[in-house]
Amino acid sequence: MERVGLVRYFLAMILALTLATEVQAKLVAKTVEYQQDGTVCKGYLAYDDAIRGKRPGVLVVHEYWGLNDFTRKKAEQLAGLGYVAFAADIYGQGLVTTDPKEAGRLAGELRGNKPRLRARAQAALKVLSGTPVADPQRLAAIGLCFGGTTVLELAYSGADLKGVVSFHGGLTSPQPEELKSIKAAILVLHGADDPHVKAEDITAFQQAMRQGGIDWQMVFFGGAVHTYMNPAANNKAAGVAYDARAARRSWQYLQDLFKEIFAVKGRD
Repeated sequence: MERVGLVRYFLAMILALTLATEVQAKLVAKTVEYQQDGTVCKGYLAYDDAIRGKRPGVLVVHEYWGLNDFTRKKAEQLAGLGYVAFAADIYGQGLVTTDPKEAGRLAGELRGNKPRLRARAQAALKVLSGTPVADPQRLAAIGLCFGGTTVLELAYSGADLKGVVSFHGGLTSPQPEELKSIKAAILVLHGADDPHVKAEDITAFQQAMRQGGIDWQMVFFGGAVHTYMNPAANNKAAGVAYDARAARRSWQYLQDLFKEIFAVKGRD
């Protein structure tokens, strides 16, 4: 075989092997059922099977609409960054709604029962921790709106987390006796013009973080209101609207934090 022919042959072989690898690598995404206090929950697991060995795990908690396609997409985004993502079903039974009144009722019932809310989040975290491809020593949790409140409560419960990120979530504060139990670095990303979170709640949260000596950060995005991460939010008059700039910057803050707490490069 002539030299030019050999070069072409080897180039073709390299291309074939590359394409074969790309075909084999894929996003694994599936529903995973688990239970909490007799309630069947239907979470959503996503990861890239091209990555070898264990990798950091991220719990994702939905808005007050329930575990819908928007939340699943966030889990898939995290999988694309090289993490194992598990989207929790906090309401149970895979319950999802588009009715604001029903969503408010479902979220309100759990917000008014913190032990139950924390137990639901802890059950989902246990599933993530036990996932074979997840590193149980490198876990974090993120939440949107109602989910932001949930992951903060999970951190306050003393969960073994490296970090927690709340996107435009309701702000609660830990009890003084819980401050020493918080292990996670806490990042709160917040719309500066969000009318749904009271100024006194922001103040109380910050005071608690200072009192406990917690590793925390709170970032305000000018012009952004509630639910600014969700492209479907479109009622700024009601204080609920998507903001592409705030969403993009918030996601970058998340990536920066995860690269630090997990000591990995991740994927841009």
